[in-house]
Amino acid sequence: MKSKIFLAGAVMMMGIGFTSCDNALDEHPRAIITPDYFNTKSGIEKGINALYANLRNTWGQGYYFNSLETGTDEYTYGQSADENFKCMDMTADVSPLTPSNCRADVLWNNAFIDINTANVVIEKGKELGMDESLIAEANFFRALDYFELVQTFGGVPLDLGAGELKFNDSPNRESKRNTVPEVYKAIFDDLVYAVETLPDKSRMTGTVTKTTARLFLAKAYLTYAWWLENPNNIPTYPECTRDASKAKDYFQKAYDTAVEAINNPAGYGLQPAFFDTFYGPNDRNSEILLYADHTAQNEYYNGGVGYGYGSGAAPDNFSHWMNRWNYTNARAVTADGKQTDPLKREAAASYDRPWTRMATPCEVPAMFTDKNIDSRFETTFVTTFFGNWNKGGDATASYTCANGMPVKNGEVVLTFYGENDPEVVYKANQSGIAAGEKPGVASWIITPDHLTRIAYLNVWKNGYYNETDDGTGLGQPNGANPRPANIARFAEFYFIAAEAAVKGATVQGDMTAYNLINVIRARAGKWRIAANADKDQRDIQAGPKYLDVYEDHSAEMVAATPKDITIDYILDERFREFYGEGLRWWDLVRTQKWEEKASTYTIGGNDYGSAVEKHTREIKKSYYLRPIPQGQIDALQMNADKKAAYQNPGY
Repeated sequence: MKSKIFLAGAVMMMGIGFTSCDNALDEHPRAIITPDYFNTKSGIEKGINALYANLRNTWGQGYYFNSLETGTDEYTYGQSADENFKCMDMTADVSPLTPSNCRADVLWNNAFIDINTANVVIEKGKELGMDESLIAEANFFRALDYFELVQTFGGVPLDLGAGELKFNDSPNRESKRNTVPEVYKAIFDDLVYAVETLPDKSRMTGTVTKTTARLFLAKAYLTYAWWLENPNNIPTYPECTRDASKAKDYFQKAYDTAVEAINNPAGYGLQPAFFDTFYGPNDRNSEILLYADHTAQNEYYNGGVGYGYGSGAAPDNFSHWMNRWNYTNARAVTADGKQTDPLKREAAASYDRPWTRMATPCEVPAMFTDKNIDSRFETTFVTTFFGNWNKGGDATASYTCANGMPVKNGEVVLTFYGENDPEVVYKANQSGIAAGEKPGVASWIITPDHLTRIAYLNVWKNGYYNETDDGTGLGQPNGANPRPANIARFAEFYFIAAEAAVKGATVQGDMTAYNLINVIRARAGKWRIAANADKDQRDIQAGPKYLDVYEDHSAEMVAATPKDITIDYILDERFREFYGEGLRWWDLVRTQKWEEKASTYTIGGNDYGSAVEKHTREIKKSYYLRPIPQGQIDALQMNADKKAAYQNPGY
């Protein structure tokens, strides 16, 4: 028997509205929505817009981003991390993950509000004779919420708005969790309907389409197939039987759905170069299928308290702060021997606000193989920091950095190497950040074997970009990011189809795992940025200049691809393609490779120049599900035994 769910504080907080003259969603916040509000077509339309607005409460939310990345092979906790980050890491010397400290609560606390909104849109929209393709957007969002929930928590309470489960305006304080197969049945039904009903083209900028629905349907089929197969005997909850013999059928469905989208992209597709996908002036491009929108053009529409302020809370986009170390501690010497900071906080993709909460382990650079021909390492990370003191009002022509050599404003102050280099020598901490020096090189250098929890690789591709800045000053570097938070990319279709093919799906023509992966790798071989540290094209912030392909190593990338594509290779390739995009924990949980890929890592400590040490994570099988938030458990009016049974085992 399905039942309603009570959520502590679950009023419907929405930014709602409808069309504006520029074909974008025009939002007008309302604090509390009642059922009567949805008795008009206008109310339904605004409810649909609220589903888009609610994306900002998870995607771009820094603590939720942490829950999807920290504890994987992509990230460990940084020097300034508090328990919000340390508990997600599973390292032996930190607090254990509990229902009270797990930040997957961000998803739980927002998804059911969204589902409730979708239910009333579907129910009332049909009664009012609304266009079916418009209502199908609500079906998509309901499926999206349930898909994220079931991947994270296992079986969850299923509320599809039927019978007593109509729009939940009087929350019930009892709840029963449905099984994983029951939840997936609802997801498949909604997404199949969305694929059949949604238009090929967005009705407005950023709205979902048939292609968007196909991506999540293919991914849901793929994830469910793995769950059925269960190769490493990972437990599920609530307990239920699973028929591994059916897994092949779902791998085939995943493959067929993904290939259908590749063959019929309806205006979507890969950007010509990997760099293009994340270049600020090219936001909302045809590769991005779904995003939580933000803009500097209108702070009201931006959704947060103001992009120049940055609240550190949703709906601001502040996830980029989490993986920024404090590069401003780097030092140079003035002509009279005094130290200065040549790297200023700047509202730019390579800089912005450092929080030092999430750090890159020493193994990360090595995962990016073929760096001389694969552009993804240089495009993903900030490998070069350029002096920007002039933007802060300092007109000094040059400062002295490594090897007593002068560095002019705009020249390289600090470089992160992708490989270890025996010529780099670490000695007295003249740099302020314990960086090394290489003979004849004026910039400070940090190599992979010297990454620490306080000095590590910043991510460029999710960095700050403000289309209203003129680029002459430092801007508002402490603010939330006024650019969209990307959620889904067309590139995933190739990975989904390849993964399903490796798992036994019958392929169509030449759409083999090898060829599918090579489409992605060939694209990665096209460079729009210079590969050498003395070239400054990698850190373009804004402006009309848009580079042609600098070098094309596509053929070399394809030649370097192994003929035998395995799940491990696909996961490694996903690492290179989607690093820092909030997918890694789900990828490792889906394929049941989390412990294998992330149980150990190396990194230096909390002090600059501290020794690198190997760390071990305790990744129990029960941790493949996150705990139900303690606030939810406390809010349920059930006896202690029922509450205990409601929680995932192991917590």
